Amino acid sequence: MIDLDEHNHQSAESGTSVHDRLVVRQKMTLRLVAAFVVGVVLGGFGVSQLRDSRDQRERNAVVAFVAFPQSADSGSAASEGSVRLSGYLALANAGPGPITVRRVHAKRPGVVIHSIGSPRLLPAGSTGQLAVELWFECSVARLQREPLPLGLSVETDDKQGREVSYPVALVGSDWERDALSRCSRIGAVG
Repeated sequence: MIDLDEHNHQSAESGTSVHDRLVVRQKMTLRLVAAFVVGVVLGGFGVSQLRDSRDQRERNAVVAFVAFPQSADSGSAASEGSVRLSGYLALANAGPGPITVRRVHAKRPGVVIHSIGSPRLLPAGSTGQLAVELWFECSVARLQREPLPLGLSVETDDKQGREVSYPVALVGSDWERDALSRCSRIGAVG
């Protein structure tokens, strides 16, 4: 006697095993494809974020401004033949991000300029003033006609300090007029 149920049962069992393995392989393949797709999407997003971050850092590193003598409001004779003035340097931030002007300094024969007071924050597209002290040697200051290279210590939005230079024209400025006027009062104009 042959038991047909057992034979069919084994065939059905072996068929189910093959079918189960195919289903498991298909699921595994789908999972691998899904993991690959998710990896590509996340990788693309990560690369995009890195690129945006790098572009933002580059924009923050740009320092662009205009500086010019604005006024000299008080002064005195510093010593025989020289005058000391307090005044303001006007600054316009033409860069894409805010900057903080920490210090201003310039020196050449007959002229010394340095900032006084606290640092000045200038948002992008804004203007402001920075208090400065100026020292002019009366016999030499008038002889210098070319722009004065003004050094500025600035901090950009990314908290990086930078030293930049900007030529400031003293000829015809309030600074020069006030200095020469005070020099003529002490009789030391060269």
